[in-house]
Amino acid sequence: MARQILTLQACVVAVLLLLGAALIYLEARRGAETKATAEVRDLAVALAALPEVREALEADDPGPALRGVADPVRAATGVDFVVFMDTDRTRYTHPNPAVIGEDYIGTIAPALAGATYTEIYTGTLGPSVRAVAPIEDANGAITALVAVGILQENIGDELERRLPRFAALASLLLAISAAGTWAIGRRLHRQTHGLEPADLTRMYEHHDAILHSVREGLVVIDNARLVLANDEAVRLLDLPSDYEGRPVRRLGLKETLADLLASGRDAEDELHVVGDRLCVVNQRPALKEGRRLGTVATLRDESELRALSGELDSVRGFAEALRAQAHESANRLHAMVTMIELGRGEEAVEFATGELASSQELVDRIMARVTEPALAALLLGKAYQGRERGIDLVIADETAGSAAGIEPSDLITVAGNLIDNAMDAALAGEPPRRVEVSLVEDEAGLTLRVADSGPGPATDRPADLFERGWSTKTGGALHGRGLGLALVRQVIDRYGGTVAVDRVPRTEFTVRLPRGGAVR
Repeated sequence: MARQILTLQACVVAVLLLLGAALIYLEARRGAETKATAEVRDLAVALAALPEVREALEADDPGPALRGVADPVRAATGVDFVVFMDTDRTRYTHPNPAVIGEDYIGTIAPALAGATYTEIYTGTLGPSVRAVAPIEDANGAITALVAVGILQENIGDELERRLPRFAALASLLLAISAAGTWAIGRRLHRQTHGLEPADLTRMYEHHDAILHSVREGLVVIDNARLVLANDEAVRLLDLPSDYEGRPVRRLGLKETLADLLASGRDAEDELHVVGDRLCVVNQRPALKEGRRLGTVATLRDESELRALSGELDSVRGFAEALRAQAHESANRLHAMVTMIELGRGEEAVEFATGELASSQELVDRIMARVTEPALAALLLGKAYQGRERGIDLVIADETAGSAAGIEPSDLITVAGNLIDNAMDAALAGEPPRRVEVSLVEDEAGLTLRVADSGPGPATDRPADLFERGWSTKTGGALHGRGLGLALVRQVIDRYGGTVAVDRVPRTEFTVRLPRGGAVR
């Protein structure tokens, strides 16, 4: 197929050159005829104005004198004939003496009217380009005519003499064009790795379809400039329509992500905050035969997955707390049975009712103060979980609210992650370990406070706590570390809320979410 295309290209070039040569030849012939026409016209006008011609016409037999003018002029200028004639067409001169005295063959009416006339006409010698001019006497009367002509075959002879050089030039151009076509075809063959046009079309269609259908964002960067992005990458990064070719640092990306993309370094499962999303970024160099062509980065949206994971962790914690309660209940039941067998029934009843009252008191206190069922279940589960881990989860006395205007899933994300972090921090501190939760709803919105007895975060910049992957615990971001507060930050930003961190005398997070705030 490639050879056929090259052959077709060569044929097209050859046809174009031949057509061009033919047009040039025709134009040259037309130009030669135009030049011959101008030449014979000027010569005819000049001969008609010669004094010698006028004097010869005054004689009784002007023929010999006019032949003495015509023959030298014809020989000197190279024209084929100079014919002086009477107004009745009778020839005084002619290259062929046998036709002198006969009538001139051609058009003379315009000349008799006083105009110099040119035409292509077939006369005694053959087709010729000729001009006929009037000859006037001293009084302005037309007394004779003069015709000057060049045979067309002589004009063609001149072109034929030039034709070899013209053909040689056309052949040279054809050879150069063929060589250029071959060189271009060879280069294209090398650049396309020998693929045929159909293969290239199919490859482009497949690659384009795959590029725009994959659910992961994909970008290609070359020399710190973004050269390619698929639909998902445009959505995740909120790229402008004219992103192609622009430096990645001028695309409005967060500094940490822009630094990664511009650096071209390898990255594996790095977590970056992109707008209100958490994205896992992988970056690798694009290599071809050891030559670096740029870098390819993929982005995967982890926000929804991590939010669901947070809710799942809360449910799992609640289930573990229920399992612990079931285990404790089994132990208490075994103790009560033993006490009854020992004949100490009153103590068994007192023991059972005391435990039930303590558990029921916790449930009643939470349900009475928090009317959002999902949040109440979360707090109850965290309380059981904290009891199992040796942490006292305290619901502050001022807690009261229904979380109106806040999505329950978002509220669980914020409260669940803050409480989990507070419990982990409390475990790192000295006993007694304590976590305090306060939820207050007023006209302005919802205020959530979570405080712990732990040693506090090891950073002087509270903003670092909400960066992706920041954690004081072991394990990377993709192992459940460094994500909780980043998710909290996302929810707060979507609602247009605020968060404050106070570390004196205890670590306390205060989140304010406006009432009925439109989700951004």
